[in-house]
Amino acid sequence: MTRLLSNARATLSGVGPGFMASIVIAGAAGFVASSSGGPIMLFALLLGMAMNFLGEVDGCEKGIAFTSSFVLRLGVALLGLKITLGDVAALGWSPLLLVLAAVSVTIVTSIIVARWMGFDPRFGILSGGATAICGASAAMALSAALPSHPLKQRATLFTVVGVSTLSTVAMLLYPAIARLAGLDDTHAGIFIGATIHDVAQVIGAGFAFSHDAGNTATIVKLARVAMLLPVILCVGLATRSSGAAETQDRPPLLPWFATGFAGLVVLNSVLPIPHLVREVGGDASRFFLVASIAALGMKTRFREILSVGWKPVVLMVMETAFIAGIALTAIKAGLV
Repeated sequence: MTRLLSNARATLSGVGPGFMASIVIAGAAGFVASSSGGPIMLFALLLGMAMNFLGEVDGCEKGIAFTSSFVLRLGVALLGLKITLGDVAALGWSPLLLVLAAVSVTIVTSIIVARWMGFDPRFGILSGGATAICGASAAMALSAALPSHPLKQRATLFTVVGVSTLSTVAMLLYPAIARLAGLDDTHAGIFIGATIHDVAQVIGAGFAFSHDAGNTATIVKLARVAMLLPVILCVGLATRSSGAAETQDRPPLLPWFATGFAGLVVLNSVLPIPHLVREVGGDASRFFLVASIAALGMKTRFREILSVGWKPVVLMVMETAFIAGIALTAIKAGLV
């Protein structure tokens, strides 16, 4: 116990300034997002990049690294408080099968197309996972689960920017697409929940269509969030089976934050956790993720994102259109 406390003190020593800087930027991003209705994750990243000189200050460097690693993982684990197995099961088999198929096919296709376009397949995992599961949160979680490599941070930041922007565009367009397609409230909710990237934008688009569509879209979206755990597990298995991974600093098969995520989902499903506790945990999860993105922004520079070129933009637009096409085709074909 003494050794554990000593290690904890050593880890936390000196993290205060950088951690507080990340918290302040996250708070500023929240204010801008609430005032403008824009994506908080994107604002946090851009504000963090505007303050990137702090990433080179000795007093802040350790805290920024702590926030972009441990706080990120804690935020992902707390996502489990948003989901119950009962909510997911209440959807019925056909929407669940749609979610499973759409997520799986989108990620696999993204990996194949990324390789064909000359990218590292891990960028396909990042961008495809972010598109298919839960936007910036999934990008951060998958980044934490992937082995270290020189371009990992730049790929993660670009994915966060791209998926946040596309999610906002989808929030504005998809309710209109659902109306043009003649979808009723239930099917509009399924379409919106199965395709838009970030949770906040799903809620915005769903309730913009109707109250019933908003409720359905939220539950379908939570089913997609639940896919985060098996996808992380598959990433771990793929990493271990790759010969290239033998020389890398690879994470465990199931990282502690993924185990925590699964444990909280189970607890939230079998125990009467008070609504207030779940709300506070969900809010804390979102704030921790925003703070960790702000910290990542402070560790990079805008020109690093610009240097990736136009091909990743095309890939992410294709991924977004692809998963939307899968969902809309399945609904119009009467499969859901």
